[in-house]
Amino acid sequence: MLEIRNVTKTFGKVIANDHVSGTVPENQVALLVGPNGAGKTTLLKCIMGLLRYRGEIKVSGHDNKSIAAKRLLGYVPEIPEAYPLLTVSEHLELIARLYKIDEWQGAAETLMRRFDLFDKKDKLGGELSKGMQQKLSICTAMLPEPSCILFDEPLVGLDPYAIAEVKLMFRELAEDGRSLLISTHILDTVDDLWDKVMIMDGGKIVRDMSKTKLDARGESLEQLFFETTKRAAVTET
Repeated sequence: MLEIRNVTKTFGKVIANDHVSGTVPENQVALLVGPNGAGKTTLLKCIMGLLRYRGEIKVSGHDNKSIAAKRLLGYVPEIPEAYPLLTVSEHLELIARLYKIDEWQGAAETLMRRFDLFDKKDKLGGELSKGMQQKLSICTAMLPEPSCILFDEPLVGLDPYAIAEVKLMFRELAEDGRSLLISTHILDTVDDLWDKVMIMDGGKIVRDMSKTKLDARGESLEQLFFETTKRAAVTET
């Protein structure tokens, strides 16, 4: 489980995250959506411990800055950055060594084959297209088998086959007991995947709703998004 409590992050006088709270239970896919500049990527970086912030974040009961929590966290950033002089397989070997994973080769091969990278295992990171770098980023995040995984625009740059595979993987991970938090602008690509949605606007969570409740209201995710962010904008003015 991922627990976020009163997280505030400022950059000078700019408040990027304003007392943000929310949870992502086990076995669930949670969406983090909002307009550009709402604070979504900043929140993900706070969860990963890449930024200093005020508040509290716990991963399966562990403080997110602890070694115990970091072993449980996986992260696929919005912009993949492969090491230019490491091959695809060497990227996975690096992760295996950092996480001290024994007998990792079989799992690495399975991931590479799943995302059509096995035939490119000896290709250098600097030679990969953006889409292939995105696939590699997903593979390296999945290799340690994290219990809580953050995805920042994970489908951007992928071909249709890879998108279908990633979407299938989301449900598999949730059904396996993982907690997934997916930040995205492309609502229609994830509309059939999620269990709960947190809508951010102006650095705050302005709506937190389960898919079950939204379905009972007979509304779509897109309708909820526009209704919520429009109301937030009117309130602010």
